[in-house]
Amino acid sequence: MRTSLHQGWRCLLAGGAAVLALNAAAQNSPPKQEVLASGFANAWAIAPLPDQRFVLSERAGKLWLLDAKGQKQSELAGVPLVAFGGQGGLLDVVADSQFASNRRIYFCYSEPGSEAGTNSTALASARIAANENHLEDVKVLFSQRPKIKSSAHFGCRIAQARDGSLFLSLGDRFSQRHEAQKLDSHIGKLVRIAADGSVPKDNPFADGKTALPEIYSYGHRNSQGLTLAPDGSLWMHEHGPQGGDEVNRPQPGKNYGWPVVTYGEEYGGGKIGEGVSKAGMEPPLHYWVPSIAPPGMAFVSSDRYGAAWKGSLLVGGLKSRSLSRLTVKDGRITGEERLYAQQGQRIRDVRQGADGLIYLLTDGVDGKLIRLLPQP
Repeated sequence: MRTSLHQGWRCLLAGGAAVLALNAAAQNSPPKQEVLASGFANAWAIAPLPDQRFVLSERAGKLWLLDAKGQKQSELAGVPLVAFGGQGGLLDVVADSQFASNRRIYFCYSEPGSEAGTNSTALASARIAANENHLEDVKVLFSQRPKIKSSAHFGCRIAQARDGSLFLSLGDRFSQRHEAQKLDSHIGKLVRIAADGSVPKDNPFADGKTALPEIYSYGHRNSQGLTLAPDGSLWMHEHGPQGGDEVNRPQPGKNYGWPVVTYGEEYGGGKIGEGVSKAGMEPPLHYWVPSIAPPGMAFVSSDRYGAAWKGSLLVGGLKSRSLSRLTVKDGRITGEERLYAQQGQRIRDVRQGADGLIYLLTDGVDGKLIRLLPQP
């Protein structure tokens, strides 16, 4: 249970007027935005490749190979059928850590079920063919159980650990939030699988006796941000219901509280659960009230933006229409700076490219790929 002093410190860090502007940032202009390309329809994710090209996903089910300037080079045929509608469709995409030699990518999407209208989040792998116009060796590695009728809260962010295993965030499907606390369901969970789809032997519930063996952590609402820190630790963020967006460092077997504890409230007002803390449930490292609706996140590990930015955690904002730069020290978030709010863009994804520069992807019918250029 947190002390009142601890709660006060977290409230100080929370969003809105309580954002801590960084002194160094106040004295310097943020990186300049350069629009590389536009016209992407409901783009969801951008995967930088080691040769400075990109793979980009659009929710309707299109996967594009882009050149180093962000222009469409080819559409990659062979994407499985997706349940496109609401928040569903083709969602995250990442390149394998050995992409230069194996040309493999991983992508997640809303997978239709056998019963009309049902779906769930699935994770697949594929190899980009040598002619670079289609996918080959497409394999579904994981399918969330159970499939239900819903078009919301798919989660669907992917991160590859240094050992090659894959983390996948799974939402609570909006109407099934009670399932986030149940260990016989994948709903509201973070799962971990090996790159071939098998269950790693060191997963916290690998024997399957008390929980589904793929589960890594639970009590999550709808995580659309998942990334590795420079030290290899895993970080994630998730949407709160109305306030209470969270940043967490998920640990194996831990319970992150949803919907028992939350800093958010029911849409239209009203308490959810038992308050903001409970023994046995992990508190967030950082939270936002009001919500920023965070999608996409990335650490700055390069030197391209100077010492002030190196090690920062960047988080996109759909509702806030801004980019949040969080400063991190010793595993704690120590400050926040809001950037580009005046431009009014819904930032859907945030990635660091092979060139060490940061790339943003905006949301909507005319999505843009933006590169952040360091100021001289």
